[in-house]
Amino acid sequence: MSYLEQLKNELKQVTWTSKEELGTLTKIVVVVTFAFGLGIYGVDLVIKGCLTSFKNLIDLIFG
Repeated sequence: MSYLEQLKNELKQVTWTSKEELGTLTKIVVVVTFAFGLGIYGVDLVIKGCLTSFKNLIDLIFG
């Protein structure tokens, strides 16, 4: 029983985020996740282009 009382007292000391702050932070997380996804996609396209060019060059040289 003492544990539950201590837990209740600890939860009273927690500072919870407001709805506005939670909404703002959620939007930031979604935007940053989308931006990182686009960045990784862009890097992937560049690497794929380089490898394709290298393959075409090798095919041109060695037939």
